[in-house]
This record gives sequence, structure tokens and C-alpha cells, in this order.
Amino acid sequence: MFVSPCANFGRGELLLVYDYMPNGSLDKYLYNQPNVTLNWSQRFRVIKGVASGLFYLHEEWEHVVIHRDVKASNVLLDKDFNGRLGDFGLARLCDRGIDPQTTHVAGTLGYIAPEHARTGRATASTDVFSFGAFLLEVTCGRRPIERQGPKDDIVLVDRVFVCWNRGNILEARDQKLSNDFVVGEVELVLKLALLCSCSEPAARPSMRQVMQYLEGDIALPELSLLRLSPSGLVFVHDEGPDDVQMVYQCSYVPESTLLSGGR
Repeated sequence: MFVSPCANFGRGELLLVYDYMPNGSLDKYLYNQPNVTLNWSQRFRVIKGVASGLFYLHEEWEHVVIHRDVKASNVLLDKDFNGRLGDFGLARLCDRGIDPQTTHVAGTLGYIAPEHARTGRATASTDVFSFGAFLLEVTCGRRPIERQGPKDDIVLVDRVFVCWNRGNILEARDQKLSNDFVVGEVELVLKLALLCSCSEPAARPSMRQVMQYLEGDIALPELSLLRLSPSGLVFVHDEGPDDVQMVYQCSYVPESTLLSGGR
């Protein structure tokens, strides 16, 4: 059995106990195991498993649990390479209909929703933003932000958008997959990641909708209004004859932002 770090929810301490995960964390198979590559079927199964776990935490349990640190290094793999979300050390629990009371930014650079960085308030929607970064991480085999020098960073969501905008989103996939993948599934996950990465919380899907997209129960909304501006990825929506535009800027948290607990 595995026991996670304590998650202090303000009413004492809780321990999460689940089966031993002999294959360790997912990130080592994305970055640190050059001789072991997870195939697309395994990756897609992991994605669905983590999505299902977040859906349960957000909507199916008697309380709402906000994880606050969704990323590949916090996903554990069992003997059959099924993924389970772990490390609830930053998680927050609240009653349904009551906002979680968080007062500081917690998480990891590249996965933090912009509104969480501004207000310190974590919600189910900020978990969805992190899940979007996680989708890109698993499908592209790259971290959300890669340091190329003191002033030169590669933002993964921007790279994926550029590939999508020129009509070849599959170019962004992990090249270690070669041609052994399901085209429709990879396209779906990458487009869903862009949708989850929007900085306006109301524009992101819920985890219930994410599950429906992944299972093919509903179709993804149109992404043709996505734009790349000097400030990052934007989602532009035209409204009515006055051509009023609402611009949702998918900006990323600067490194100077105070982080707590992420690694």
C-alpha cells in the first residue's frame, strides 16, 4: 500500500491510502527513461485515468477537493501502467457551494492558472488549467515551459498553437511515438489542451465535459477564434453586429511569482 503526504484541510489531517505503484511517477517515462517509451495507448489510458480522478474529486465525492498541483510528476503508475493522481499535499477540501479559502499561490510554474496567480484563489477551474498543461506534457513529451537560456523560453502551449494554426497540430506530438498512434485521439487531446489552457475560467470546460470529450460523447467546440498575440495565446469572441470582442489572454505566470509547495 502507498500512503500519500498529509493533506491538511483545516479539520484535522487526512491520509490517502492506495495500492503500491511499482512503476513510479509518469514523468520519468516522459523525460528520464530514454530506453523506455510509453506508447500512445498507454498515454491515452493515463490521461483518461487522471481526468476521471479529477472529475470524482470535483463533482462526485460529498465534498469538493481542489488538487492544486496536477502534473506528470504527481501521477503514479501501477504495474499495468494505469495512472492515478497522487501527492495531495497541496490539496484543499470545501463543502459544495462554498469557495475554498486559499490565501497564497501554490503549485508549479507552467501549470498555474493566471487568476490563481493574481488572487491566490484555487478552484476546480484552476485544476482544469493545470490539467491542460498536463495533457500537453503527456502528448508532446515536453515540459510546459522549457528554459533555453536566460531570456529565451519555449512555452509549450504556444508551440502547439502554432502547429495547429498552420494545419499540422500532429507535428507537436512526442516524436518518440513515431507513427504508432491514433490520429484522431492525438488531435483531440491537443485541441482539448488548448481549450483547457484558456486564461478566462468561464471558457474552460469542467472535468465532466473533459470526460465527455475524451469518451467521444460530445464534440469539441470550434477553436477557430484562437489567436496568438504578443502577450500569448488569446481567445477572441465576436459578439453581435457591433463586433464587440472579448479577448481572453492565456498569459503565463512569471517566474518572480511567489510559489509555495511546487517542485
